[in-house]
This record gives sequence, C-alpha cells and structure tokens, in this order.
Amino acid sequence: MAETKKRDRGLLRVNVDECKGCGLCVEACPPRVIGLSDQLNHYGYRTATYAGAGCTGCGICFMVCPEPGAITVLRAVNPAAMQASAVVAAEASL
Repeated sequence: MAETKKRDRGLLRVNVDECKGCGLCVEACPPRVIGLSDQLNHYGYRTATYAGAGCTGCGICFMVCPEPGAITVLRAVNPAAMQASAVVAAEASL
C-alpha cells in the first residue's frame, strides 16, 4: 500500500534573539519536530530550531516556553472548512 504524506497542520517560528535554549519546547513537542541548534545566537545560547515539517499546530511548545515572543505557532487553515463556515454564516444572516 502506498504511504500518503500528511499535510502539515501548523508552522513554527523561533525568534533566535529571544530563545534562551532551555529545551522545554524540545521535550514538550508531541511530533518531535523541534531540536536545539548547533550554532549559538549572539547571547551564546543554542536556540530551538524547527525541522521544517511535521508541525501539528498544537501550540504546546508555545505554552511551555518561558520567554515571551520566542516561539510563534501558526495553524494552517483548511480552505474547504473556511468556505463551508462562510456559507453557513451567510445563510444565518438571511
């Protein structure tokens, strides 16, 4: 059987100027798509880095991060679901 690749449901962005490399997000990430970089930021910390694929958009990494603004999680929007909810809202306003 052919394996189908799941589409990412989220996107993770790490602000390397804010990240202190504590690793809490690495341990908390359910799909394990966050790791610590080999390079240091200008404060001398190994910062968190996103693998580039596999994010579910759950936001757990954001919730455990002690540094405000270090992690941003964006959730992917299903265009078909958005269209369906817009139709329902339009019908409700009639």
